[in-house]
Amino acid sequence: MDDQGYDVVIIGSGPGGYVAAIRAGQLGLKTAIVEAGALGGTCLNVGCIPTKALLHSADLLDEIRESKRFGINVADLSFDLATAMKHKQTVVRQSSEGVGFLLKKNGVDLHIGQGKILGKGQVSVKPATGEEQILQAKHIILATGARPRPFPGLEFDETQILSSTGMLNVTEIPKSLIVVGAGAIGVEFASMFRAFGSEVTLLEALPRILPIEDEEVSAELTKAFQRRKIKVLAGAKVNGFEREEGLLIANITDNGGVEQKLKAEKVLIGIGITPRTTDLGLERVGVHRDARGFIQIDKFMRTATEGIYAIGDCVPTPWLAHVASAEGILVVEHIAGKQVKPLNYDQIPGCTYANPQVASIGLTEKKAKEQGYDVIVGKFPFSANGKARILGQSRSGFVKIVADKQYEQLLGFHLIGPHVTEIIGEGSLALSHEATGTSLLHTIHAHPTLHEALLEAAHALVHGAALHL
Repeated sequence: MDDQGYDVVIIGSGPGGYVAAIRAGQLGLKTAIVEAGALGGTCLNVGCIPTKALLHSADLLDEIRESKRFGINVADLSFDLATAMKHKQTVVRQSSEGVGFLLKKNGVDLHIGQGKILGKGQVSVKPATGEEQILQAKHIILATGARPRPFPGLEFDETQILSSTGMLNVTEIPKSLIVVGAGAIGVEFASMFRAFGSEVTLLEALPRILPIEDEEVSAELTKAFQRRKIKVLAGAKVNGFEREEGLLIANITDNGGVEQKLKAEKVLIGIGITPRTTDLGLERVGVHRDARGFIQIDKFMRTATEGIYAIGDCVPTPWLAHVASAEGILVVEHIAGKQVKPLNYDQIPGCTYANPQVASIGLTEKKAKEQGYDVIVGKFPFSANGKARILGQSRSGFVKIVADKQYEQLLGFHLIGPHVTEIIGEGSLALSHEATGTSLLHTIHAHPTLHEALLEAAHALVHGAALHL
């Protein structure tokens, strides 16, 4: 066994782990990262990056179908799933190689194998072949991520009953698809495979799709999906599944209490995640987990055991790559003795890359009222935005700004429409800099841009009326 000493050893190389490792290297900490799989973790290999690569193919396909209105005639339009998958894999490979380059550039040692805590300051690395290594560490960061959660009593076979991972590797477009769960994952795959040509049914147990988003956004997305002939059933309870003549049958009770049987070639389960926190040696060193298996941490991401931290999808904070990265930076700067502030989880941008896109940050109108704010709202539809008309994407969507009436303090931004996953950055900056409605409307926006919808919503918020509506 090798005996190697490090300032920081990180288990997991996802967007939390590898970003933490890079920052630790920049700060002069002797750092190692332990990874049993491909560099980049779930997000880069079987999550955010490959999903968005395929969603880009879906968006292009939808746009080309509408190209005649722009004077572009395309004959014999077809979609080749194999080529789209090849592009996806190229993006994943390049990104993973990029992570490896950055780790090497910043002096981070990479240990390939299964990581496990042996004791205080000790991490075991078991490669698939070869001898076990033991790394000595002053600090350990757990960044082990999560895996898709199966439907109770129904395991993934990745043939007909698929997780998001399996759905990223299908070789044929299913004629029919049932998606269980209408959070970001379910909504994105429903949107994607509808563009690819599948008949899609989207099921959600809660009263509306994208239930964590503002209610008006959920309603607008439902209407947009229905126009695209995606069948949306919110408030639906899935009682179980059967098989019949090569098809899967979902037995559901709809929101009116009526039992239905829905048939499809494939079923995607997108109901959440399960943290990868078993067989890590946590009990041995006194690291606590909650009832769902997530590691318990404080505001600085410290576990109950001195010197051991946890970040990303293995802890009960928002399951987003950019959150994991921010947590990783916070931890290593805390280890290095820098002045750090806990993350404000009320100001985390969330993006859903469906058609239309959804993005938000801050409090919804309902949550702001529940917290006692005297709420004012400014809205502006993309139907009145010149750039959205140019793009041919003005049929649906809007910008909604939520603020406190007394001081015009901006509390939340809620967007649905073209390219809003890019526009939300302006909302993030506004909240982090404590902008007000007046300061936003005094910020001159270029014309013609989609960003002008934010300016118009600010006018509606402060003056009670937008300019171009």
